[in-house]
Amino acid sequence: MNILTKKKIHSDSYKVLIAFLFTILLALSSKISVPFYPVPMTMQTFVVLFTGVALGARYGFIALSFYILEGALGLPVFSGTPAKGIGIAYLFGPTGGYIFGFAFSALLAGIFFSKKNYFIDNKNFLITFLKLIISLLPTYLIGLIWLGTIVGWNKPILELGFYPFLLGEIFKVSLLTILVHKFSRYRFF
Repeated sequence: MNILTKKKIHSDSYKVLIAFLFTILLALSSKISVPFYPVPMTMQTFVVLFTGVALGARYGFIALSFYILEGALGLPVFSGTPAKGIGIAYLFGPTGGYIFGFAFSALLAGIFFSKKNYFIDNKNFLITFLKLIISLLPTYLIGLIWLGTIVGWNKPILELGFYPFLLGEIFKVSLLTILVHKFSRYRFF
């Protein structure tokens, strides 16, 4: 094994470790609830997007995949666990689609904010805000389709799984937009 191969293995191991550490942030963000109107807000989607921005597409997706795997194995990392169930049963409940969508939201945020793409327009707050909003689309598209499949399409799906969270998402994306601009030069990799 030559020196370049050893450095590559060390670098990849470090990146996977950082991705794993981000799952702790994800778990914590799912447990802390802030009073908000019309429903309490967690910072989970904020951390999902932050993971993609900070780690990039590949390792952001890996971090969210680890997070989903941890939950599937029964660790109480999801919001409402263990009180509302754990493991595979929780993933196949009404909120499972949102959780699976998290991985694709982190992936999309990582693509949008890769070093190659981001620094072209890093001074424009509106572009950053829109990229973060678009990055949330996989979470809500997969989540709403999943929710409709579980609870039935005759139910008010948008009223159950989207509208109550809209103000909170705008707040979180606004906050992350400011942080991205303030700390854009600090990337994990």
